[in-house]
Amino acid sequence: MPFLRRAATATAATALLGGVSWVARAAWGLPIALGASQRRLRPTVTGSAQFSDGKFHNNLPSPALAPANARDGLLRQWHEDRHKGLPGGPIPLTTPEVPEQAAALAVTWFGHSSALLEVDGRRVLVDPVWGERVSPSPLLGPTRLHEPPVPVESLPPVDAVLISHDHYDHLDLPTVRALLRGQSAPFVVPLGIGAHLRRWGVPDERIVELDWDGATTIDGLTLTCTEARHFSGRFFARDTTLWSSWVVAGPRHRVFFGGDTGYTPAFAGIGARLGPFDLTLQPIGAYNDAWHAIHMDPEEAVRAHGDLGGRVLVPIHWATFNLAFHRWAEPVQRLLTAAEARGVQVVVPQPGERIDVLAPPPLHDWWTAVGSADDVPPGRPTAGPARGRRTARRAGSPG
Repeated sequence: MPFLRRAATATAATALLGGVSWVARAAWGLPIALGASQRRLRPTVTGSAQFSDGKFHNNLPSPALAPANARDGLLRQWHEDRHKGLPGGPIPLTTPEVPEQAAALAVTWFGHSSALLEVDGRRVLVDPVWGERVSPSPLLGPTRLHEPPVPVESLPPVDAVLISHDHYDHLDLPTVRALLRGQSAPFVVPLGIGAHLRRWGVPDERIVELDWDGATTIDGLTLTCTEARHFSGRFFARDTTLWSSWVVAGPRHRVFFGGDTGYTPAFAGIGARLGPFDLTLQPIGAYNDAWHAIHMDPEEAVRAHGDLGGRVLVPIHWATFNLAFHRWAEPVQRLLTAAEARGVQVVVPQPGERIDVLAPPPLHDWWTAVGSADDVPPGRPTAGPARGRRTARRAGSPG
């Protein structure tokens, strides 16, 4: 019996040490990934008209969660439906052919909200996220459903890096560090995010912080910080930094980048003041009734495109991370139905595909073959995060 007790004690101790080790690895780097403290943020943000009572506010009431009596239903939905956002098969990738000189108007979509804009001979990188997991932890949180189409180090020199807000799927510490090493462009960001960047080693001369309606000019491009309807926060504290959409205007062409936002009548005002736009990049995924005020659904994305006076619409904020409960392919399917009803021109690139917006290609349906996890017959494995990363294929290569 003493031997059995000693063995049981040793087993329990091993399990405890293993658990402690896992917790330590899950928390590795957590303080730095969370970004700047509220104390460091306050000197930058308190003068904004959008900031009061210790936080930023939308111009319209915009609850980020459903009322308390609906939260149990949301938790139940998370338990029962979280698999629905997985693809049914590998997501095809394209290796972009990026010209040495930036074009008059082109866009390369890398997945989710990450894209490289070419506007009147200049390049602007928006919401770059190359990290494996959109979380402060290396072991917890949503992982990629496909590899980045190209390494971040292989990007051509860019003239500016735009950030829409500080959520992990839009502001990624590993990517910021890679761009700090490999690029010399400034980070142009909404108020408060500069404090996160400074904590991560970005020098002051590479940070431009703007409030809504503020603008800066870089190499002939005017970058305007415009209103969005969202929220911010990298941990428990919320709304301590500003969120935004962006307008990129060159001498001849204009682009609207939605970032992450709910629908707002402010889009019509942005279109009247700063539009019309040759291209809009509109978020179409991660919608749910519980957060309808701060995430557009596909039909609202088409409506916003019309408010802005957009010509070509490219959907973003879908396909790369499982962040909601709708089926993987549903956002683009609903988008195309709504766009057809309104006569809106839509281009849906594969991750990594470069689109010449002045001569856009015919719509190519690549998502139906991927499908959603619910489409896969029982017993056949789906392309969840690990399987999806291993089997993601590039266009033109064997499946």
